[in-house]
Amino acid sequence: MKILLKNGKILSKDDLIPKDILIEDEIIISIKDEIEETKEMKVIDVNNNFISPGFIDMHVHLREPGNPEKETIRTGTMAAARGGYSLVCAMPNTIPTPDTIENLTALKEKIKKDAVIKVLAYAPITVNQKHDADLVDMNSLKNDVCGFSNDGFGIQSTKQMYEAMNNAYRYETLIAAHCEDEGLLYDGYVHKGIKALENGWHGITSLSESIQIARDTLIAEETNAKYHVCHISTKEGVRIVRDAKKRGVNVSCEVTPHHLLLTEFDVQNSNFKMNPPVRGIDDKYSLISGLLDGTIDCIVTDHAPHTLEEKNKGLKTAPFGIVGLETAFPLIYTNLVKTNIAKLSDAIKWFSLNPAKRLNLGYGNLIEGRVADITIIDLHTKKAIDKEQFFSKGRNTPFDKWVCEGWPIMTIVNGKIAYKDCDYFGE
Repeated sequence: MKILLKNGKILSKDDLIPKDILIEDEIIISIKDEIEETKEMKVIDVNNNFISPGFIDMHVHLREPGNPEKETIRTGTMAAARGGYSLVCAMPNTIPTPDTIENLTALKEKIKKDAVIKVLAYAPITVNQKHDADLVDMNSLKNDVCGFSNDGFGIQSTKQMYEAMNNAYRYETLIAAHCEDEGLLYDGYVHKGIKALENGWHGITSLSESIQIARDTLIAEETNAKYHVCHISTKEGVRIVRDAKKRGVNVSCEVTPHHLLLTEFDVQNSNFKMNPPVRGIDDKYSLISGLLDGTIDCIVTDHAPHTLEEKNKGLKTAPFGIVGLETAFPLIYTNLVKTNIAKLSDAIKWFSLNPAKRLNLGYGNLIEGRVADITIIDLHTKKAIDKEQFFSKGRNTPFDKWVCEGWPIMTIVNGKIAYKDCDYFGE
């Protein structure tokens, strides 16, 4: 089947230029100023909206198997498609974890059955993500995963991380690390800063993150491993990664919209509770600077749905995490691009091109002959985030009622429509 995207605009360097795009089966076969319609084409009038490469999120939690009351592969990927994502990478903190061929095969079969977009799985670094467990058999799992991560937990043993990175180098795979020294947590649940002190809250020091980033980048330098820092949140962490890149270490890192847009002073309730916590004003601006100078490679959501009952337990005892798949691009476009802090081309690099490069995928660009993973975005309509309309089961967002522009209105995956906003394209 052929799909013709008519009257769209694509990025050429930093300019939006009119183009038509023709898709046949899964492939972009033509990008031209104008493509003539024929009877065998399904024609979609894009109405001068922006046609982007599909987004890629290197860090989501789909909760299945194990916690379908929080999220399922179906609802999570529906939320991702609505947010403009054509591919997400699912963290392995599921029950069971995908730490064996059998568990991983079962997960991949579930993804094939239920996902509406592409999903790549991470495997854990250690068996069942336990601190005192053996390393998983990376060699047997490497070809079926996008990398290895114990996200949610930092690898506490330096020896164990050294051995894991040696294996990752040997088997040419990625280590994605949640950097957190648990000996420095002190039962904290927010950033250790001014607001925590004022309210008598237990704070998490920035050192808990930065000390592991420092350790891990040195190990990556020693082992030549391909290393990725998850959800960086501190100015010290940015400085360490910047220095490591200058030394030629094979390191990349990601940041979330909430760490870019919120600080400790915004925290009101458990919908502002995430790990790592939102931090100080200087941290926020260091993260933005790190994005702009290339120290930070990509923006991820760390989409972490929880039930309303769990999040209603209060700031101290509610679980860490917020949802983000349906709001990430509008938040970044509105607050960084529309404010002239960044360019639209920067945002597309952070959401598409850079994660595709880091994962060695042939996506992230609109090029003839490539797979048709495409997001169509309305850059102009303003509307408020409404958590009650989420496709995700999670409603735990600090951004409810924020007014944004830059809303994805159609997502195409492998040449097929995965999501369309019926306000634009009808039923």
